[in-house]
Amino acid sequence: MRGTPAAARVCILAAVVCAVCCTLPVYAADAPVPWGTTALLAALGLGSELAARRRHAGGSLTVGAGSSVPLLLAAAFLLPPAAAALVAVPGALAGRVERPPYAARRIWRAAQLALTCAAASWVHTALGGPATLGGPGLAPDFPLALLPVCAASVAFSLVLTALDGVILAAAERRPVHRTWRGLLPRALGPHLVHALSGLLMAVLWRSSYGPVSALFVLLPMSVSCWVFAQYHRERAAHRATIRALVHAVDIKDTYTRGHSERVGRASVLIARELGMDDSRVEALRFAGILHDIGKLGVPTRVLRKDGPLTSEERRIMELHPEYGHEIVRGIAFLDEARDAILHHHERLDGSGYPYGLRGSRIPEFARVVAVADAFDAMTSNRSYRRARPVPAALAELKRCAGSQFDPRMVRALGRALDRHGWSAADTAVTADEPGGAEDGTRREAAQVPGARSAGHGAPGSAPRPSPSPGGRR
Repeated sequence: MRGTPAAARVCILAAVVCAVCCTLPVYAADAPVPWGTTALLAALGLGSELAARRRHAGGSLTVGAGSSVPLLLAAAFLLPPAAAALVAVPGALAGRVERPPYAARRIWRAAQLALTCAAASWVHTALGGPATLGGPGLAPDFPLALLPVCAASVAFSLVLTALDGVILAAAERRPVHRTWRGLLPRALGPHLVHALSGLLMAVLWRSSYGPVSALFVLLPMSVSCWVFAQYHRERAAHRATIRALVHAVDIKDTYTRGHSERVGRASVLIARELGMDDSRVEALRFAGILHDIGKLGVPTRVLRKDGPLTSEERRIMELHPEYGHEIVRGIAFLDEARDAILHHHERLDGSGYPYGLRGSRIPEFARVVAVADAFDAMTSNRSYRRARPVPAALAELKRCAGSQFDPRMVRALGRALDRHGWSAADTAVTADEPGGAEDGTRREAAQVPGARSAGHGAPGSAPRPSPSPGGRR
């Protein structure tokens, strides 16, 4: 678990201990455990996860998204809590994990799903669910069977999302109430649908036709998983599109290499601090990454010019937000990100470009990206100057808040940095042009009206038209 935060390690250890305690009753000598059913369901769950790993190659496998969830819920309906917990473990340990630490993530998911299945089984049993499923020669008791099934599904969602919130708060040092926000509503609907599939599987399993008939329920679940895999492939294509566009900008403008990715990262920090939901956070990440995509329309001689720009060259440079908006206009999944690309050089006092918007007329995404862009410009090393310390960059942002930047976004960035920090990897060198410090100092000073030295504006003034106190963009 190297690299896992200490708080997250404690959460994982606690979850494992609780999961082990949940499974202890199966080892009692008089425990009425249907081992055949338990083993077959565990094997089916393992096979489902292994198949999902192949379908989701190139994308992350999310708990609650695959065909294993109806199997887990069917186990919760058919088995006592301790046995249901055991069913979840093999598939969880074998499931695909996208990012390191791989072992810690697999162990956490196994403990999480074991606890979740045990909770669902306990609720289903407490409400008399097993008696409503019927059996050989006995018809299931509909609609009475729906009540314990729905209650078990709600318990499944509650425990799963509660544990998700706890581990996110521990691993990312985010407030617990913010990590939980939106998790349950997104999980509850799909889990209720999965519960109906699990109920059908449990009823057929208990019927005179036996487990073989229950396997027919796997067909629609497999179709559902195929659709979900298509969705993941589409998202992977989106990410590939973003990477290709950013790479094109980095090749053309080596002066700001890596800048776009860091602006995306800083934008996400601000968005999470503001409590945006995950879909908007993702869109804002795209906005930060693509905010300078319009530089593809700016002549390379202008982008790489040493020394001051002429008034004509400056007008050309100031067209890059509009170029960027035109480039991404037809990319539907960017949504609000398009507004940020167009307006991230607007200023609160109306002196920005391209349209001179003021205050709240500037889209929220653009106000976030403007702060993230300025912060990275000041805290990134360049070939001709050292990065400003993070406290100095924040102080400059606060000085310009209210005129150039939205104070709310500046405060959100400050809180996020207090919680997460800004690592050395985030401030890697972003330029590799020849010319050394002397040429670079001359170039940056030439782009910031009133600048007296590299990277600094005149006392009491915020640089314009540069979007950041750190230099030309």
